[in-house]
Amino acid sequence: MNLKATKKWWKEAVIYQIYPRSFMDNNGDGIGDLKGIIEKLDYIKYLGVDAIWLSPIYKSPNYDNGYDISDYRDIMDDFGTIRDFDNLLDEVHKRGLKLLMDLVVNHTSSEHKWFEEARKSKNSPYRDYYFFREGKGALKPPNNWKSWFGGSAWEYDNLTEEYYLHLYHKHQPDLNWDNKKVRREIYDIMKFWLDKGVDGFRIDIVNYISKVKGLPNSKNIYDEHAGKEFYLNGPNVHKYLKEMRKEVLSRYHDIVAVGEVECVNPNEARKYVDYDRNELDMLLSWEHMYVDYGKNGTWDIKNWSLADLKEVLKEWQIGLSKKGWNTQYLSSHDQPRQVSRFANDERYRVESAKMLATMIHTLKGTPFVYQGEEIGMTNVVFNKIDECNDILSVSMYNKKIRKRKNKSYLMEMINYRGRDNARTPMQWNNNKNAGFTEGTPWLKINQNYKFINVEESIKNKDSIFHYYKNLIELRRENNIFIYGNYEVVLKDDEYIYSYLRNLDNEKLLVILNFSGSKRFFKLPDDIKFEYKELLISNYDVIDSEVNAVLLKPYEVRVYKLKLNK
Repeated sequence: MNLKATKKWWKEAVIYQIYPRSFMDNNGDGIGDLKGIIEKLDYIKYLGVDAIWLSPIYKSPNYDNGYDISDYRDIMDDFGTIRDFDNLLDEVHKRGLKLLMDLVVNHTSSEHKWFEEARKSKNSPYRDYYFFREGKGALKPPNNWKSWFGGSAWEYDNLTEEYYLHLYHKHQPDLNWDNKKVRREIYDIMKFWLDKGVDGFRIDIVNYISKVKGLPNSKNIYDEHAGKEFYLNGPNVHKYLKEMRKEVLSRYHDIVAVGEVECVNPNEARKYVDYDRNELDMLLSWEHMYVDYGKNGTWDIKNWSLADLKEVLKEWQIGLSKKGWNTQYLSSHDQPRQVSRFANDERYRVESAKMLATMIHTLKGTPFVYQGEEIGMTNVVFNKIDECNDILSVSMYNKKIRKRKNKSYLMEMINYRGRDNARTPMQWNNNKNAGFTEGTPWLKINQNYKFINVEESIKNKDSIFHYYKNLIELRRENNIFIYGNYEVVLKDDEYIYSYLRNLDNEKLLVILNFSGSKRFFKLPDDIKFEYKELLISNYDVIDSEVNAVLLKPYEVRVYKLKLNK
């Protein structure tokens, strides 16, 4: 493999996602802020990551925790000022780290000046920045599309007696990317932040930005997301991303563009990240996140199987092996805590958290680490809906409670799937409020902070934190972790996920026991090697035998195998 031709900093990086509201509060108001992030940059540097992705920090009325932006060139009051941001960026770069902004441009806030001007008149120059349409009769929206937050995707506006489109909350009206002026506005926003020196963007739900002309009715009337067939990977999305690359991204040195996409398979993904197409660099896909979704969507929870997870991951590993680049993650601000969802957050919390971390850092693709994942933070128990903040959870609860659904059952679903699980404040120590704030936390703190916290994790050299630190260092020191090709081992095993990474005359053998029981691993006879080295494991290993291993619960082993030239 010609590494010189393929090497990029963002392929070799590990990226740490910060949810600013919940990371560190510097001024005691109970809400995380930019000065709090600056205060903890040395911790992030010590972990060993290379870049930080900030969830939105722009000016916002905060209906959807910053994903409803009212001013793209200013900072939310809760988080600080533009001067605080400049200081943060400077301190990030001083430590040799990079900073990615969250670019939310499928929609704005309803309090953005564009939308406020658009509402004033049907003849407003900003009217076509959004999708305003006449209804089809009394209280009947223009089409039957549904919002991802429940109900119609249309909201009636009394000022001009028309409806406007919002695929998410009614305070998040969708932008009309078919309008050249809108695209110019977005490109100017990107240049504003790139000129400040940011190192790239994570682009929110990028495959929704182009809608089919005419916005036709959906035939999938019983689908909770009716209408998505008319904006999912829409007709002009690739045209607009090529334009974005030409007009903005190509004019800045060594930056990265990461697109969030839903309902995309590897074949479709290649259209976004194929090196020859000049669109995006990486995708944060949701497909592996759907392994525990039932046929009725988000709140239809089913038991997931390792077979399903392995199949999805294999398809992405192979699908982007030659054209494009993967990302690897199990946690984010939109997902529950990974150790609670995919492993065991009680008896084997430490072992299974290390096992999941190993998978994320040894599959081909850029690892994304979500704050608190590196200390094994878990889902929290919300006892009543008043304790929740997540608009998605609250909307679901209110809708179903009107249908006389059982309250305790609904809270069970929220405690499993709800996004607030990932948004509880970072657990820094065992002092009051987990060291996050001297005030009243904006969201409930998980009571296990007394023993799950950063301070304890750093003290304990056998902690999840130090395991992450070792994994990140191993990845940095071994090109095979980054550029090696993927090959599945024991394809049909229901409990063990094993694969090879191949580069030149070396192999990386990864063995992951996804079970809370002992499992026997036998190396297939066709895997040949003359030299072996155990690089990392989550148990003490006395005998580093690889051909036949009795794995302990959630045990992981990573070997380097080598053939003499």
